[in-house]
Amino acid sequence: MTLTYEQAGALAWQWLEQIARVSETDDPNRNGVTRLCATREHRQALDMLGGWMRDAGMTLRSDNGANLIGRYASANPEARTLLLGSHQDTVPHGGKYDGIMGVLLPLALVHYLEHHAVALPFHLDVVAFSDEEGTRFSSTLLGSKVLAGTFEPSMLDAQDDQGVTLRQALIDFGCDPERIADDRYAPGEVLGFVEVHIEQGPQLEAEGLPIGVVSAITGIERHKLSIHGLAGHAGTVPMHLRQDALVGAARVIGLVDELCKATDALVGVVGKIDNSPNGVNVIPQRTDLTIELRSPDDATRLAARETLLTRIDAALAELDLRLEQRLIYEQAAVQCAPALVSRLEAAVAASGVTPRTLFSGAGHDGLAMQALCDIGMLFLRCERGISHHPDEAIEPNDLGVAVEVLARLVTALAEDNHRSPGDQGAPA
Repeated sequence: MTLTYEQAGALAWQWLEQIARVSETDDPNRNGVTRLCATREHRQALDMLGGWMRDAGMTLRSDNGANLIGRYASANPEARTLLLGSHQDTVPHGGKYDGIMGVLLPLALVHYLEHHAVALPFHLDVVAFSDEEGTRFSSTLLGSKVLAGTFEPSMLDAQDDQGVTLRQALIDFGCDPERIADDRYAPGEVLGFVEVHIEQGPQLEAEGLPIGVVSAITGIERHKLSIHGLAGHAGTVPMHLRQDALVGAARVIGLVDELCKATDALVGVVGKIDNSPNGVNVIPQRTDLTIELRSPDDATRLAARETLLTRIDAALAELDLRLEQRLIYEQAAVQCAPALVSRLEAAVAASGVTPRTLFSGAGHDGLAMQALCDIGMLFLRCERGISHHPDEAIEPNDLGVAVEVLARLVTALAEDNHRSPGDQGAPA
């Protein structure tokens, strides 16, 4: 019987339900999925994935960063490699689809290709990255940094809540951390990296679209602000004489909200706030808060930073408050390769879906992989945009659409490869 895209998607759905049970939690539907790097659950997940990879005729290898890589090999052993994949790990009590769906959809694609005896002029490697979320060791993008060759050995000294270092956890998992540098791909051998991920936002669902093409992965910056006022009795200090730090914080929150709403491709949040002395009848003397700004365009983000800080300085001066501000984190935006974006848009259109391009407001493994090769990304709609939560949900039929889009992508790349045997890179 011929395997259809829909049937391959149904296979991915079946696998997703099975692997969701590989979790520290008893009931993934009620309590979510907790699967951390270099744990018993990680091993069980890799064993399960490895079985499905072997069923598709793939060869397997595990590296010293605890990644699992299955290869659908070209007949040409010297061929270059297209990488597809995502992360197997989760946040605590996360959803059933974040990360792992991006491993299982490429695996369903390989089952489809193998069933139809499709030979490719390049190797197709499906990767289950060990750790993207950084939950156990704060080791964000561990797996992809290993393959991209940007892993910092100092990460090995990071400890989990029990005091176990990443180095020891990898050794216990059967890895040799001292040989991580040997596991990188050489840039010349890689065609590109493509990841499929749930959108983690509401746009595709609102537009009735099953799938979208990602144009860029957002740039991020975070600031810590300390606003200093003067404490006093809330009943005896006149309003016009007060130096209320919390009033200043409220003004800052409003300025962030106003600027982000007025600026295209910019989002921001004041996500954390601490107030002191925090007494019911005491004028706040100090309020600490964080500001985060995100944009897929670094120039937009940097201009917004300058505007925002200028407005904050002026607003707090009017309130006779003193400000301490420092930048505590910054990550540049990463643009998806225009050639892969175009190919993915064409594959979406050929699959009968109106192409929709959007940027990712969250970080992904492509942030690390772009140091190695061109990157591309697809989003699948998720219900109400919910992620990192047990209520995370997708439309099962969308999985078949994703398999078709991936199949059309690799077919187009294969045709380009045949037309240009001397240049096996991503098409221009």
